[in-house]
Amino acid sequence: MLFPASFPGRSALRVAAFFSVVVAAGCVSTTFRTDYQPLDPQMTKDWTVTRVSVQAPRSLSVSEARSHLPNADIVWREDPAGDRLAQVERIMTDAIRAGARPLKGKRPVAIEATVTRFHAMTFEAESLSFQTGVHDVEFDARIVDARTGQPLVAPTHVNASFPAMTGARMAMARSQGDSQKKQITRRVAAAVAGWLGVGPDVREVFPRLGG
Repeated sequence: MLFPASFPGRSALRVAAFFSVVVAAGCVSTTFRTDYQPLDPQMTKDWTVTRVSVQAPRSLSVSEARSHLPNADIVWREDPAGDRLAQVERIMTDAIRAGARPLKGKRPVAIEATVTRFHAMTFEAESLSFQTGVHDVEFDARIVDARTGQPLVAPTHVNASFPAMTGARMAMARSQGDSQKKQITRRVAAAVAGWLGVGPDVREVFPRLGG
């Protein structure tokens, strides 16, 4: 992902802006963010997450285009070709479970999440020599009592987006076993922990090329 989901008119303008960035070699930057509304730790400390369910709706667009900037909600390459929505659901389930693991309270709760965007970097974008790009990972989540289904937290939006690695830096990371999947899992887990009030607050605003 090279441009934010909120960028106005992104379908056409992001593509034009991308090629401008390539030509200008870094003369333009755009502001991105990791964002969520932290929950009260005094409330969440009584919980333990016993179930995580993640849905990537079939209405989300998926692209397999071998390009720098596919125009789709779901862009994922590291797993073998197949059901990308199911693959994203597994990644997000593991990440949310990891982020919620510090909760050790007595009340069992469930996190129910709906993916709204999972736009990772294509290998073509990852190969760029200059540092650009964003892993745009966003979802809506609510929390319910695992026994009764009683809503405890209304649906809220979590934006776990973060700067992507490219070029030699990403090549080095891969050589050390640090894949996109591991990076995304870590970041989503950190955002979930921050949201639940059991980890550092990782909310930030950061510039990247492409605006």
